[in-house]
Amino acid sequence: MSTGLPSSRYGLDKVACDDRAGRESTCLDSPKPWDYTCAYFQKVAQTIMAETLNYIPILVVALFSLIVAGGMLVLPRLIARREPTPEKDMPYECGMVPVGSARDRFNIEFYLVAMIFILFDIEAIFILPWAVIFKDLAAEISPMFVFAEMIIFILVLLAGYVYVWKKGTFDWNRW
Repeated sequence: MSTGLPSSRYGLDKVACDDRAGRESTCLDSPKPWDYTCAYFQKVAQTIMAETLNYIPILVVALFSLIVAGGMLVLPRLIARREPTPEKDMPYECGMVPVGSARDRFNIEFYLVAMIFILFDIEAIFILPWAVIFKDLAAEISPMFVFAEMIIFILVLLAGYVYVWKKGTFDWNRW
């Protein structure tokens, strides 16, 4: 009679245990309701507990992050002085005196710079994981093919960079 428990998952074979009558039996062959103190079930519980303990560092980091973030939100409310002045109530515009309406049109170059920033962020997002798995990819496929793919990717991005440079997007004095 089998219990259907996945003994191979935990690296366990049939473990001998004593039933209440003192007879030696095997937990997998003859499960009884009172065999929960059996060594097999204790070993399974220990293994599951050991696997769960591997997640404690992640829990500690998450808890620490929540405490720091909460502290950064709550402590200034408790410690800081509140003395409103007209200067403090003005909107802050990157050190510039706010003039005019908030509905004014912006020069298109502001948006181009923002898009270029996003473009190079995305480049970093793709290059870093590629660099991490390069050795595994090179083992599966040709190393030169994998390297050539990234070179083509970088050349396309470099062509875009040269284009916006030639257009004068990075010339701050022009604005």
